[in-house]
Amino acid sequence: MAFKRYNIENLEIISAGAEGKAVAKQDGLTIFVPYAVPGDFVDVEIYKRKHGYAEANLLAIRTPSPDRVTPPCGHFGVCGGCKWQMLDYKKQLEFKQKQVEDNFRHLGKFEFPELQPIIGSEKIYYYRNKLEYTFSTMRWLSYEDLRRYEDGEFFEQRCLGFHIPGMFDKILDIEHCWLQAAPSNDIRLFCRSYAMEHELPFYDPRERTGLLRNLIIRTASTGDLMVVLIFSDFNQQAADMMQALTDRFPDITSLVYVVNTKMNDAIFDLPFHLFKGQDYIMEEMEGLKFKVGPKSFYQTNSEQAYNLYKVAREFANIQPDEVVYDLFTGTGTIANFVAHQAKRVVGIEYVDTAVADARLNSEMNHIDNTEFVVGDMAKIFTDHFIAKHGRPDVIISDPPRAGMHPNVIDELLKLEVPRIVYVSCNPATQARDLTLLDPKYRVEKVQPVDMFPHTQHVENVVLLTLKPTLP
Repeated sequence: MAFKRYNIENLEIISAGAEGKAVAKQDGLTIFVPYAVPGDFVDVEIYKRKHGYAEANLLAIRTPSPDRVTPPCGHFGVCGGCKWQMLDYKKQLEFKQKQVEDNFRHLGKFEFPELQPIIGSEKIYYYRNKLEYTFSTMRWLSYEDLRRYEDGEFFEQRCLGFHIPGMFDKILDIEHCWLQAAPSNDIRLFCRSYAMEHELPFYDPRERTGLLRNLIIRTASTGDLMVVLIFSDFNQQAADMMQALTDRFPDITSLVYVVNTKMNDAIFDLPFHLFKGQDYIMEEMEGLKFKVGPKSFYQTNSEQAYNLYKVAREFANIQPDEVVYDLFTGTGTIANFVAHQAKRVVGIEYVDTAVADARLNSEMNHIDNTEFVVGDMAKIFTDHFIAKHGRPDVIISDPPRAGMHPNVIDELLKLEVPRIVYVSCNPATQARDLTLLDPKYRVEKVQPVDMFPHTQHVENVVLLTLKPTLP
């Protein structure tokens, strides 16, 4: 029998939960409510119920929480990003700190000290250095749009914006995004208006036709600017649009295009073509320069990345005669950042283009005590690798959200290095891994860092030290 939806009135929101949702409880039932704030009293619609919990839509706010603020973004509530814009930033930080602590307490089986106060982001808007937009003929329609459609009125269905969560073919047309600094919004609006004015075909995700597919904008703390346009073909229309973009924004440092004829939007296996300028932009940190190409990974919040790396470096406490391993090194940002303190740094990364960037960054900064190795961490991080590259004194690990492979954990337990610095973007998988390391390692310090204001995501840095061996 189909579930029958029902409403609950004047429900008290008591805490923040996973995935940016708030939590309420009634008669032993845990209810998850998006866009609600702890302290709110709200009306909700229960649309899904399982054993012990339910999912609800927010219908109305009867009494707003004192921690509720007015979101500045006109797309809030529809766009899938920035789900905490309605929550005071100080409260966001409190909940993120609690998220780390709760994950450690409930998912981990190890002792840990009191967490150091979370490091908040100085910029809470316009902090991202990279955004990706999608051209589409299938704009997400508001209730007003649907009314106009039913009345037979014309409305524009071409759009340039973000995917609606859970809908592969619906794009929210973006007028102003609060995530990336100028001239990001101006570039997007120009691309959209130029394409419409000159009748360039937008991509149809169902028919898989259309010239314009994606737009990527990258900015750097140095002022450098990269724009990447993805077409299904590079014809005269595409070339004219690229030239128009050059004329309108002469300060673009790197203007690149990609031809994607595939059925998906993945482009990192495709060649990138330089149209104007240089094929990279430059980031800078403590006088170190980092080349960022179209395919390069770089932390999305440049300023907060610097704070994150400073914490990792402080926790590592590297001495001049020590060898450091940087696991999951990416483009070698951490490896190069700490190299001047160490005797030698060995970085391991499975993406070969990232390793090429890491080597280039070392060369560009005249760093000669780094070595970067390409390979799958779970397969190459072995006794043989250690014998070849030297035994580490310190390990820094910054794995993806899934955490570290069991093989890597096993090797760390065998190695028994004095200090491990574990940088994580997922405290849940970090708690799992710390439990596995607990037989030999003690958690000495825990430092959360907020990289993404107005989201539930939090970075966390942990210092592990080797437990004393019992006689």
